[in-house]
Amino acid sequence: MKKKQISALSLLLVLSLLLAACSSSKTDSSKETDSSKEADTPVTSPVSNSEEEAHWSYEGETGPEHWGDLDPANLACVNGTEQSPINIETTETEEKADPQELTINYVPTLFSLENNGHTIQANPAASDNSITLGNDTYHLAQLHFHTPSEHQLNGNSFDMELHLVHKNEKDELAVLGLMIKEGKENSILKEAWESMPKEQTTEDVQLKQQIDLTNILPKNQDSFRYNGSLTTPSCTEGVKWIVLEEPIEMSKEQIKRFQEIFPENNRPVQNLNDREIFKY
Repeated sequence: MKKKQISALSLLLVLSLLLAACSSSKTDSSKETDSSKEADTPVTSPVSNSEEEAHWSYEGETGPEHWGDLDPANLACVNGTEQSPINIETTETEEKADPQELTINYVPTLFSLENNGHTIQANPAASDNSITLGNDTYHLAQLHFHTPSEHQLNGNSFDMELHLVHKNEKDELAVLGLMIKEGKENSILKEAWESMPKEQTTEDVQLKQQIDLTNILPKNQDSFRYNGSLTTPSCTEGVKWIVLEEPIEMSKEQIKRFQEIFPENNRPVQNLNDREIFKY
């Protein structure tokens, strides 16, 4: 009887040990599985703000000769073959046999002003202003100023230059460039000039009176046209340039007022390369 009891106890002891071993093995296996899952889980790193615009200027280490080094998006500034502005030698332009008709459609419009740190820019409150080149219509997106002029005529610069930037439905750009020389006061831009923000703005300054850009244009609208680029980073090419030959006027005081805010904000002229300039 005792032998049977001892045998039964021994059997129970062996079973208990086996169950404990199985339980321990299962727990260790579970830990290995969890550890494996943690190792395969990718670690999420913070997203860097690489889309922030690189700072650029018109002088020093961030000036025009360095624009292409500041951001990969600016490579056209150094590698481009159709860059703007250019010097226009009037005797070397070609008459277009089949000229593409330019129609300017400007109406009185309210504008707001911003100082973006590079120029004074005027933004239209409506998209009613446009130009038509052939069958393409480009609506005015904004206008801004440079001093001295970015384009040259026969190697000569003007006191300032006005750029009227237009965009079509394909987001293609056409820029109308007007040379500005010292002369009589420009009454059409008087309110805008008196309201120019001297410091960089975060909100636009709203003008009270409408501006009719038609009254800014010179009477003679003969123009030079060529394929070029933006004159600021990213220097994107594919821009249609229309530079009017006859300059408009602003008073000495008006020119000085702008130059007190931006003493010099022009990109130097670029190589013409194999491009043709057409006279219209």
